Amino acid sequence: MSLRPQASLGRVLDDLGATLLELVHGEPEKISDIGGIAIHDPLDEPVLPQHALVLGVGLREPDEIARQLRALGRQDAAGLVVRAPAPASDELAAAVDESGVALLALTRGASWTQLAALLRSLLAEGDVGDPGPQTLGGMPSGDLFALANAIAALLDAPVTIEDRSSRVLAYSGRQDEADRSRVETILGRQVPERYSRLLAERGVFQDLYRSDNPVFVEPPSDGLSDFSVPRVAVAVRAGDEVLGSIWAAVRQPLNADRMQALRDAARVVALHMLRIRAGADVERRLRADLLSTALEGGVGARQALSRLGLADQSVVVVALAVPDAGEGAAAADAGVATERQRLADALAMHLTAVHPRCAAALPFRDQLLGSTGSFSACCYAAPD
Repeated sequence: MSLRPQASLGRVLDDLGATLLELVHGEPEKISDIGGIAIHDPLDEPVLPQHALVLGVGLREPDEIARQLRALGRQDAAGLVVRAPAPASDELAAAVDESGVALLALTRGASWTQLAALLRSLLAEGDVGDPGPQTLGGMPSGDLFALANAIAALLDAPVTIEDRSSRVLAYSGRQDEADRSRVETILGRQVPERYSRLLAERGVFQDLYRSDNPVFVEPPSDGLSDFSVPRVAVAVRAGDEVLGSIWAAVRQPLNADRMQALRDAARVVALHMLRIRAGADVERRLRADLLSTALEGGVGARQALSRLGLADQSVVVVALAVPDAGEGAAAADAGVATERQRLADALAMHLTAVHPRCAAALPFRDQLLGSTGSFSACCYAAPD
C-alpha cells in the first residue's frame, strides 16, 4: 500500500532543503518520480530501479564523478549524490548535460545512513498493494514532510515533527532561519541529549505532555549559546496517548490565531501518525501473506509474485532463522517475536539497498518450509 505518491527530485530538494542536500548541476523536475535509491559500489555495481537516485559514497574526483554520471545516464538514473563540497568543473557540467542525471551534494556532517533513511521515508520504496494516493485533512496520507511545510506556512516559522523520544520524523523548509541547535537536530535526526536534558530539567516536557495547549520555551539565559531562538511546541496526542510533538522556532510568542492553528495542526498530525503506524503493520501482514502464498505455490502463487514485482524472472530464496526460545514464559515468547521482527526489518533494509527488486517479510505460516518455529524471514530477490 502506498502512503504517499512517489517524489520527484524537486520534491526531495524542497523537503530536505539546504540542510542536507543541494543541487550542483541538472534539472530536478526533468524526471517526474524517483523509482528508488541505490548505493554506489565500484566493485559490485547494484541493479538499479528505474529513475534511481544513487548515493555516490566515496566519489570525490571530478573525472570519476563524470564517468559515473555517464554510466548512470545509460541506466536511466535520476540523480547522483556526492559528498559536499562537490567539485565545480566544466567537465562535470558537461557530464550532467550529456547524461541527464542531476548531480547533488550531501552536506558535511550528515551521514549517508541519515540520508538513506530520509529518502526511503519520502519515497516509500517497496510499498505493495494499491498505489493510489490517499488523503487525510487535505494532505497526502502519511506525508509528514508535507504537513511540516504546511504548518510552517501557517506559523511563518520553521517546524519539526518529533516522536516521544525527540527523534525527528519530518521537518519543514527554512531551517536556516532557526539557530545552530536546530540545524544540529536536523542533521542528527534527533534532539541532542544536552538540549533534551535542559528541557526536561526545566519541566518543558511535563508541561507539554499534560496539556493540549502550546508551550512557549525561552532559550537558556546562560550556556548553550547555540540555542538562541525561542520555541513553541504542542503535543500530538490520540486520546490519552501522546504520539509526539510539533516544534516551531519563533522569534516571539504566537498570537491567538496562530496558537489555534497549531492546536488544530496537532490533531491532523495525530491522524497521519496513526495512519503510518497502522499502515506499517498492515503492510507487513500483506507482504508476509504474499510471500507465503508464493512459497506455497499453487494457483495464487503467480498473482502473489506479480504483486511483489517478481513475476516472469528467476528468483532466489534466502531464509534467516533465530534459535527457539524453548519452553519459556510468555514474556520470553514476546521477546523472541520482537527479535524476529527486528531481524526481518534489518534484512529487508539490507537487501533493498543491494537488490532494489526484492521482497522480504516475516511469514506467519512457518510450516511452509518445515520450520519448527525458528523461521524468521524470507526473501525473494532477483539475481544479477
